[in-house]
Amino acid sequence: MRNFQLLDVVTFDNHAGSIQFTTEESLIAKPVVTVQREGGYVAFSASYGPLEIAIRPRFQELARVLGRLHPVEGLQTTRQVGTAQAYLAIGLKPDGILLLRPTVVGDATGHVGFNLALSSAAREAFFKWLPIDSEQGSN
Repeated sequence: MRNFQLLDVVTFDNHAGSIQFTTEESLIAKPVVTVQREGGYVAFSASYGPLEIAIRPRFQELARVLGRLHPVEGLQTTRQVGTAQAYLAIGLKPDGILLLRPTVVGDATGHVGFNLALSSAAREAFFKWLPIDSEQGSN
């Protein structure tokens, strides 16, 4: 079973043009997700202490996937963007929590990834920031 870390704190950096998510929990090393538009791409960085997974999916592909996302009972992630070697698996829970699994695949024997979840309020801020059509990607 996967353990997802809930990210419920949203910070905007207008100078850098980025949005950042972290947790209110008092942890020794907090997980941090930073997202920034880079032309036709979205730079997605997920870090936990000194570890980082950084991927750059195409903006239009990410927006399309997020816009068509619907909760599916029994499945954690139903979509992914990226390549077979580095991708962002995405899922939506019925309560509005957005599941994000940035993953780097080594080969057929294993992979490295983070199991992250944006609170419903953080998801709404993310969709507004990107932007994602409000009638899509919501419950």
